[in-house]
Amino acid sequence: MTAFVLPVPPTPSVAVSGSAERFAVRRIFCVGRNYAAHAREFGNDELDPPFFFTKPADAVVDSGVTIPYPPLTANLHHEIELVAAIGRPGFRIPRERALDHVWGYGVGIDLTRRDLQDEAKKAARPWDWSKAFDRSAPCGPLVPAQKSGHPREGRIWLAVDGKVRQDADLAELIWPIADIVSICSEAMELEAGDLIFTGTPAGVGAVKPGETMTGGVDGIGTIEVTIGQPQL
Repeated sequence: MTAFVLPVPPTPSVAVSGSAERFAVRRIFCVGRNYAAHAREFGNDELDPPFFFTKPADAVVDSGVTIPYPPLTANLHHEIELVAAIGRPGFRIPRERALDHVWGYGVGIDLTRRDLQDEAKKAARPWDWSKAFDRSAPCGPLVPAQKSGHPREGRIWLAVDGKVRQDADLAELIWPIADIVSICSEAMELEAGDLIFTGTPAGVGAVKPGETMTGGVDGIGTIEVTIGQPQL
């Protein structure tokens, strides 16, 4: 048995719909600008090949939690996303076989410190501080693909205190799930436990302490997260 000098941290995980079991999370990949309208709302008219950024595995939190308003920002944004959970390893996966590697799907929110992201863009610096902070990847319970199928269309939406802000259809994805999984696997070997946040539609905006975000994807599930007061 391996001995460690410090206690081993708990394994990050996501709930599984209808089960007491949980899905252990290894890594979190996120796709930028995968809905044309969202790309345009940030001034990006040309639709480039998909690009990725990451969040630490322990950024994931369950639906139903209250998240303290994060430090270093005055402009925290919500981004609702379909999440694909990888169940089989693969490297340079052909598109026609990519969905065989998806274990299931969930509804996630990519929380973003937009002011820090804007500063990073202007300085041509990495986005890590704007995207990869504590509790920045809420995710609802995963539904096995055997039950849900592989969604190609269906409503994806998010509301803040009951007012809908993001409302689109998965059919609007520029790069569908199979493409995203295949392209991501060209850069590194995907492993069981990886999550891929597949991009957000237009309508992203700020969320403040005391506000509650609710959202969902047809046929997959819903998510609810409240923003609390900043940590002291």
